[in-house]
Amino acid sequence: MTITYPRWQAASIRTALTERRVILLEGPRQCGKTTLARQIARGGEGTIYRTLDDQTLLNSAFEDPHGFVAHGNELMIIDEVQRAPLLLPAVKKDVDENETPGRFILTGSANIQSLPKVNESLAGRVRKVRLRPLSEGELENAQPQFLSRIFAGDAKSLPASTLNKDDYLTRALRGGFPEVVRLESERQRRLWHKDYLQALIDRDLRDIANIRRQDSLLKLIEALAAWSSKYMDVSAIGASLALTHGTLESYINAVETLYLVDRVRPWTKTDYARIGKKDKLFMADTGLMASCMGWSLDKVRLNGELNGKLIETFVYTQLAALVDASSGEYTLSHYRDREKREVDFLIENDDAIVGVEVKAGTNIDADSFKHLKWFKANMAGGKPFYGIVLYSGEYTVPFGDGLWAIPTSALWCAQ
Repeated sequence: MTITYPRWQAASIRTALTERRVILLEGPRQCGKTTLARQIARGGEGTIYRTLDDQTLLNSAFEDPHGFVAHGNELMIIDEVQRAPLLLPAVKKDVDENETPGRFILTGSANIQSLPKVNESLAGRVRKVRLRPLSEGELENAQPQFLSRIFAGDAKSLPASTLNKDDYLTRALRGGFPEVVRLESERQRRLWHKDYLQALIDRDLRDIANIRRQDSLLKLIEALAAWSSKYMDVSAIGASLALTHGTLESYINAVETLYLVDRVRPWTKTDYARIGKKDKLFMADTGLMASCMGWSLDKVRLNGELNGKLIETFVYTQLAALVDASSGEYTLSHYRDREKREVDFLIENDDAIVGVEVKAGTNIDADSFKHLKWFKANMAGGKPFYGIVLYSGEYTVPFGDGLWAIPTSALWCAQ
C-alpha cells in the first residue's frame, strides 16, 4: 500500500488554483510532486494527466505543442515539463486565450527558468511552488507553526524534547525522500541514493546540459556533499577534479538546476563595508548527502566536525521547508563578516528578524549567543530581533531578552 503524507504546500497550491492560470510545481525527482498534484486534483471532474516520461507523449509534445496543451476549462497536469520546454510558449498562448484560473499544473524536476532553451517566463500567469523532500513536520503530521511562534515572541511555550543527539543524527542520515523513508536499512537507503544519482546523470542531465564527463559529475556531487554548510568557493570545490573553471561552473549549475544543492544568500541589508558576500552551500537532502559521503551513525556520532556539518544541513532543510510553506512571508539568509562574526541563519519578515545558531551538542552557555547579541545590537536597525540557538537538549530556556536555547525538535513539534 502506498503511504502518502500531508504536504505543507498543498494549501497554497489549492489557493493558487483559484487565482492563477498556471501552477509550476518544481523540486527534485522523487520528492512527491506527482503524488501531490494528483491528490490536489482528486475529485476534480475531467482532470487531464500527461507525463513527459512517456516517450509517445514526449514525441507528441515536440511535434505539436499547441495541440498537446489544448483543452477546455479542466485542470491539465503536465509532468516533467522540463523535458519539453517548447511547451511553455504553447501554454502561454493557451491561457491568454482562456483566462480561467486553475487550468494547468506543470511539474518539473529541474529549475525550468535556468534551462538554456527557455525564453518564456509565463510572467503574470504562473505561481511557482518549490516542493522539497519530506520535512520532519510533514512526516509527523505537524503544522508549520514554528516561525510564527518565534516571530510572535512565543518561544517560552515550545514543548520539551524527547529526542537525543543520536535521534537527530538518525533522522538526518535518513533524509526525506518518500521512498527512502520507507526503507528499513542503511544499506537499502544507500543503494537507493546511488541508483537515484545514476538515473539523474543518465537521463535528466541530458535534457538540461551537455555533460560530457559523467564520472567527473558524480565526483563533483560528492565534493558538493562534503562542502555542505560551507561558504561557496568554486576553485576549492573543484580542486581534486580535472575540469576547467568554466566546465566546473557549468556542472555546478547543472546540479543546482536539478535541486540537489541550494545556495543561501548573504544578508546584506547594511552599508557595513566588512560584511561577507559569499553564498552558503547546502545539500537539499541530508540522506543523499550522507550516502554520497559514506556516512553511518557510528562514523558521525563521535566526530564533531561530521555531526556538526550533518546537523546544520539538517536544520537548513527544515527551515527551508518552513520558509517555503509561508508563501513568501519570510526570507532566509546567513551572516558573516571579516571579523568572523557569523550567524548560521537569518529569517526575516516585514516586522522582525530571527537569528538562528545551530549546535549539535546538548550543552549551551552564554558564549553560544555572542554573535546573536552582537547582531542584535549593531545590525538589526531597530527591528525587533529574536536570537535562538537550536541544540540537542531537552528544554526551551531563556538566555536574555529575546534570546532562547530551543530543542531542534521544536522545528516540527511547535503545537
